[in-house]
Amino acid sequence: MTRAIVTKSSGNVFRDLGFSEAKSAELILKSSLLQALQETIKSRGWKQVESAARLGIDQAKVSKLLAGRMAGFSIQRLVHFLSLLGQDVEVTVREAPRGRRRGTVRSRRVKKPEKIAR
Repeated sequence: MTRAIVTKSSGNVFRDLGFSEAKSAELILKSSLLQALQETIKSRGWKQVESAARLGIDQAKVSKLLAGRMAGFSIQRLVHFLSLLGQDVEVTVREAPRGRRRGTVRSRRVKKPEKIAR
């Protein structure tokens, strides 16, 4: 049996796949916005037709979004969709730590705290 060669990730899957710094930063942001959009639609139990009506797009575009296809959707458009669904989108810019010449792009989704049953 041959051993698989494993390469440690840089922490940026798009960079590991060979995308440039600029493109990988864009893809990280787009993928996190897309995931937030997908989670919002799923949590509300909406069908594609209802989602399309609320977003002001056709059902075919919603189908692409829910399938994870980001092509044709800008960061600006994804942010707009999230705002239409009542989601706040926040971007934070800060100085990179000492010793690092370049900054990094990260994204995280903040979920609502669970309600405590009393």
